[in-house]
Amino acid sequence: MENFFTRYTDSSAVLPSFPIVQHNCLGSWDVFLSLCHSFTMLPQPHLLVAIQDPHSRRSVLPTFPGFMSFAPPPPGRPRVAIYVSRTLNQHLSCSTVFHGSSDMLSVDVFSPEGLFGSPNRSIMVTSVYLLRTNSPPYRSILPERLFSCLSYPHLVLGDFNLHHPLADPCHSLSEREFTISTRYFDDAFEVLYHLGNTPGVYTRFPFDTISRPSVLDLAFVNSALSSFVSWWDTPLPSTGSDHVPCVITLKPPAIMLPPYPTLGPPRPRYGRKNSGYLHHTTQPREAHTQLHE
Repeated sequence: MENFFTRYTDSSAVLPSFPIVQHNCLGSWDVFLSLCHSFTMLPQPHLLVAIQDPHSRRSVLPTFPGFMSFAPPPPGRPRVAIYVSRTLNQHLSCSTVFHGSSDMLSVDVFSPEGLFGSPNRSIMVTSVYLLRTNSPPYRSILPERLFSCLSYPHLVLGDFNLHHPLADPCHSLSEREFTISTRYFDDAFEVLYHLGNTPGVYTRFPFDTISRPSVLDLAFVNSALSSFVSWWDTPLPSTGSDHVPCVITLKPPAIMLPPYPTLGPPRPRYGRKNSGYLHHTTQPREAHTQLHE
């Protein structure tokens, strides 16, 4: 099978790329349609779209040509959705991972030949929508459900409904806002996730003229994926939502680090009776348990 991560490139680009779009559609069909039509402005082909608060009718998502849609199963209206390009699904194995709630959904994109030629064969993209609650941690998803110590690439993105100085340095936080958001950021950093946002770039512009813009849409990248993140920005036009679409682009790093050697018994040293060099091998550590094989 041809490595689609390497083959799917823009003709004017030197390196391949993998753009992922994230947006809160406010449950509006018009916002969703405006978002889809804005994809033509992207310099590279769009492959995956993570949506929060999607439009739905009787728990059925709207369709858009060229994409397959996934959402958490009933009961209840889906609060998140992921749209996968049919072209991507034809060349790679894409499987959904449900988390038992309507506000969290993951898609595992699997490449037998490795992501950008690396030993990592899959990348997991998780779309989340953290709703406000009246009990701790005052959001609908616990931080330990979002961030895990994983050896394979993982991207968690969506509307977190959190205010934190790392994402919005100019925002004056209340003690309550800082306490709530710090628990999520600390849990992410503890398992080696870092913030993919460009600090200070607003993602929400309130409809009223009194409230200030803020950064509520966040992207967290784990250590296995960090070297592949090229840039994060908000290049697409307004869709009619008070949130702006965010795009995070993955590219192969300029220098590909060698895989870690496996931990095993000590390798034999050169002996006096050896007539030549011993064959030296370094086996790459498996990125994770291969559920696809």
